[in-house]
Amino acid sequence: MKKNTIYAFGFMALTIGGLTACNSGTPENDSVDSAQKVNEVTQDNTAPAASTEDADFAVMATNAGMTEIEASKLALNTSSNANVKKYAQMIIDEHTAAGSKLGALATSKNISVPTVLSTDSQDKINDLGKKTGKDFDKAYIDMMVSDHKDAVDAFQKENTNTTDGDLKAFTAETIPVLQKHLDDAKAWQSKM
Repeated sequence: MKKNTIYAFGFMALTIGGLTACNSGTPENDSVDSAQKVNEVTQDNTAPAASTEDADFAVMATNAGMTEIEASKLALNTSSNANVKKYAQMIIDEHTAAGSKLGALATSKNISVPTVLSTDSQDKINDLGKKTGKDFDKAYIDMMVSDHKDAVDAFQKENTNTTDGDLKAFTAETIPVLQKHLDDAKAWQSKM
């Protein structure tokens, strides 16, 4: 039994290592896809493991949070609007804190999450970085409205559907923060 367990963990380590090494940043080997593939292997070979839905949520939420942080870092460096910069700093601070909590939770649940942006998210950041002045401010705030609508919906769905008490508590705690970010972004959007 002990020998079989060692072989199973050895296979899992090789598989995870291979999946991680294959992440070249191309769409076929996107960081989100890689994390999801690792989670599939983990679910097949270890116990306890999170449900597929919980793992997919953690991957999506991690990528979304990192995307908003990167866009907000860009806003701090690009925008000349003091209110946009203040909003961006709030996003960075609060999404970094939520990301740390989710990362620790994911680790405790054997969920692999991406450590770099997905290709689609990086493309969004690159496109945003090409804008300047009021065009940048409007595009950034529009992105924050759209992304936070999606995040609130995803967190509410996870909170409703998960049977994992820790993820339920995390989403319940995070939903009001995301809703405030959305409400603030909508208020700025109407002034742009």
